[in-house]
Amino acid sequence: LIIMIQTTLVGHACLYIQSEKTNILTDPVWFDYLWEEINVLCPSIVLEKDKIPPLDVLNISHRHQDHFDVRTLAYLKKNERIITPDTIVLAPKDDLLLSILDELEFKNVRVVADFEVIKVKDVTLTPTPSRNQISTAEDEFPEHGLLVNDGEVTIWNQVDSQVNPDIIQRIMELYGHIDFFHSRFVPLIEGHFSYNKHLALPFDEYCTYLNVVRALGPRMVVPGSAAFRFRDELNFLNQYSFPTTQEQFLRDLKAFCPEVPNAPYFPGDVAHISKDEVNIKKQDSDFVRVLEDDSHKLFFKPGYEVPAIKTQTTDPVQYEKEMQVVKDFIENGFMERILKSELLSGWQHWQIVYQLEVFGREGSQIWVIDFAKPGKPELHKGDIGKINIYEGISSSELCALIEGNTSWDYVTLCGNYRTFNNMYRITEGGFELPPKDKSNYALEPLMDIFPWDKDMDKRKFMRDVQRWKGKSF
Repeated sequence: LIIMIQTTLVGHACLYIQSEKTNILTDPVWFDYLWEEINVLCPSIVLEKDKIPPLDVLNISHRHQDHFDVRTLAYLKKNERIITPDTIVLAPKDDLLLSILDELEFKNVRVVADFEVIKVKDVTLTPTPSRNQISTAEDEFPEHGLLVNDGEVTIWNQVDSQVNPDIIQRIMELYGHIDFFHSRFVPLIEGHFSYNKHLALPFDEYCTYLNVVRALGPRMVVPGSAAFRFRDELNFLNQYSFPTTQEQFLRDLKAFCPEVPNAPYFPGDVAHISKDEVNIKKQDSDFVRVLEDDSHKLFFKPGYEVPAIKTQTTDPVQYEKEMQVVKDFIENGFMERILKSELLSGWQHWQIVYQLEVFGREGSQIWVIDFAKPGKPELHKGDIGKINIYEGISSSELCALIEGNTSWDYVTLCGNYRTFNNMYRITEGGFELPPKDKSNYALEPLMDIFPWDKDMDKRKFMRDVQRWKGKSF
C-alpha cells in the first residue's frame, strides 16, 4: 500500500488536501463575484459542490476577502454534509475574523499560532508565520501558510505569506525537506493605479519568491494562490494589477534553480504525492474542472487603456439624490471636518493646494482648498491653477463613503478613485521636500475624513454576513 497525500486545486487559493484518513479544505472562495464583487476566478471553474467530501478541517489563512469569503463560508455553514459537527475550523488570532466566524455560527473554531503543531487523525498541521503582518497599518493582522505532514510526505502551502530565512530554517528543521510546495508567484500591485504608484514588477519581492524555492529545494513546486482577475466590466484594471503569470514564473524558476522540478497547476488538477514520486494528473478531480481558460484576459500593459471616471448610478432619479448628498457634504460639512483634522497643520506647513474632483454622469465638478493662503482655509469652487494633492472620485463612490455603505477596499480597487500628490514647500530662495519616510504627510483628506480602520472593515464584513447568512444557494 502506497501512502500518499493528494492536493486538488479548487480555485485561486482554495486547496482540497486529502491524506489516507483526513480531508482538509483551505481558503474556500467558490462564487463569483469575490472581493466585494470586483473579481472573478480565473480560470473560471465548474464546481460540483454536492460531490465535495465531508471535511475534517477547514483552514482560514487570513482575513483578505479572496481567502475569507463570507458568501462561501455562509454556504458551508448551512451545508451540514460538508461541515459536520466534528469539523475543526482553524483560524488566526484575528478578533475581526473570529467575530465574523461567530456571527456565521461556526463551532469548533481553534485559534492557531505560529509553528503550533496540530494533530488531526493521521496528519500533523503546522501554521507557518508571515513577516508581512507588520508591513502596513491596515494589514496588522496575523496570516499563516500551512504545513501538512502524514508521517512520510510534507506539503507546504505558502498562501500569501512572506517568509524570511529564519522561517525557512525552522521549516527545514521540522521536516528536513518539502515534497510539494505551493509557492507565491505574483506580487499583486492592485491599487497602484489608483494611487499613482510605480507600475512595474516589484523585483525585490519577486526575487524573494525565487529565493524561497531555491532555499527549500522541494521535490516539486507549483504556482499558488493567485487565480483571479477583475470582472469584465473592470477589465482595464487587469493591465495594472498582475505583473507576472504562471508561465513567466515557471520559466524564470527554470533558469534560476533548474534543479527544482516545477509544473503549472490549474483548478481540477490533482497532485499525488508519495515518498517515492510526485505525479500531477491534469483535470483529474471528481468535483472541479476548468470551465474556460480565460487567462488571456490577464495582461500586464500599464498605460494601455485608461477610461474616464464616471458614476456607476444609471437611474436618473437616484443620480439626482446622489449628487444632492455629495454637494450637501462638500458645501456644508467638508470644511468643518478639514478644520478639525490632526493633519491640518501639516497641510498648512507644506502649503498644500488640494483639489477634489467629483465625476458624475457627464463631466465633473471641482472644489479646491488652498492651505497656503494666510488665515483660515476656505473651500473654493473651480480650478485655481495649482495642485499638490488631488483626489478624483465618482459621485457614486463618494456618496457611498458619506453614507457608510462602502469601504476603501472597494473604492480604491474599482477604478473610480484616483489620487496623486506633488508635495513641496517654497520659501524665499528655498525649496523643501517632505522626508521620504513620512508617508502620512501625503494622507488624502477623504481618507482622513473616512478612515480606513477596523470599524470600516467590520462594517464591510457585516454587510456580507447580513446578505448571505442563512440564504439559499
